[in-house]
Amino acid sequence: MSDNHTFPQSKHDHDACVADALDKADLVCAQRGVRLTPQRRRILEIVWASHKPIGAYDVLGILNCNGGRSAPMTVYRALDFLMEQGLVHRLASLNAFLGCAHPHEQHNSYFLICQQCNQAAELEDTSIQKAILTSTKSTGFTVQSQLVEIQGLCQDCRPKS
Repeated sequence: MSDNHTFPQSKHDHDACVADALDKADLVCAQRGVRLTPQRRRILEIVWASHKPIGAYDVLGILNCNGGRSAPMTVYRALDFLMEQGLVHRLASLNAFLGCAHPHEQHNSYFLICQQCNQAAELEDTSIQKAILTSTKSTGFTVQSQLVEIQGLCQDCRPKS
């Protein structure tokens, strides 16, 4: 991705994105002493197959497309593990999963979701986090988790003027 584009360009090296994500996952899991089994690794690879969020049943369909016999619980358990390790995010509005761009560091992201091409981008802005904490602190509310999703049109899908 170039610095001035939030979403990947059509000609970016997506195989490199997937390979990088899998390498980071191997490193993160090794550092944490947890196992990235072949099944979990394959599911992570499926999630990273595009920059579009993917549902659990779509993952299952891909796993089983060549005669596999994975059960839905297998996929859900693997996705739960991948989320616990910070390797994927669940986008609640879509009930779908997206690979995490920064699995090696603790962070609070927000997501831009294109309503036309369905790509999603993970961004981070500490001012959003500060605003959430400031406003919730004044109410006595304790934040336990947060997910900010913004839907609109990416630079390639928005009407050109």
